[in-house]
Amino acid sequence: MKNMIAIFEKQIKDTLRNKTVLIQFLMFPVITLIMNNTVKIPNMPENFFVNLFATMYIGMAPLTSIAAVISEEKEKNTLRVLVLSNVKPYEYLLGIGSYVWLACMTGSLVICMAGHHGWKTGLIFMGIMAVGIFISLLVGAVIGIGCRTQMMATSITVPVMMVFSFLPMLSLFNGTVAKIARFVYSEQISLMLGGITNFELTAERIGVIGVNIFIAALVFMATFRKCKLA
Repeated sequence: MKNMIAIFEKQIKDTLRNKTVLIQFLMFPVITLIMNNTVKIPNMPENFFVNLFATMYIGMAPLTSIAAVISEEKEKNTLRVLVLSNVKPYEYLLGIGSYVWLACMTGSLVICMAGHHGWKTGLIFMGIMAVGIFISLLVGAVIGIGCRTQMMATSITVPVMMVFSFLPMLSLFNGTVAKIARFVYSEQISLMLGGITNFELTAERIGVIGVNIFIAALVFMATFRKCKLA
């Protein structure tokens, strides 16, 4: 626990210095506040920008942040030093993962407040965001662990995050894309956020999100066994 807390505190200091990671946590909450309060279009669905940017936030922020952090520390041999200092791999991953998860949940709270949700729908909103952020963390950790350098991680992260973040938006305008997107967790998150006032947890949504978590966890374990951290 002491090692995890130390890594958590270390990452807070690193993020304040690393503007690339910091902007990932701030960008979409700020854009949501601006768009939701300035753009008014007739017949626009309620909280359209809140739900749209919340889904994009899930697909981008946690995935890119944790991949960038892990790959950078591998490249600079910081991880090797930590391992030699008797920090276990799971302690490092839990410390980094919990930090990124909490940072993203703070951003999610800002987005939730922009939607002016009541306490009940607000709790549901945050619960949905928590699950989506967790899956993206697993995907980002796979990329970070599997890449030797930060540049390599970035080249893989960009197309992956584009798929997860923009697929739900494209499905709004294309029926064929919607049929494919329904098997991706970010699309199910988007659908749940869109119907949050009459929230319904269907068997399809549970199944798709459960399968996505299982696949992400499986790939994560396989990548960790093959590549390790140091």
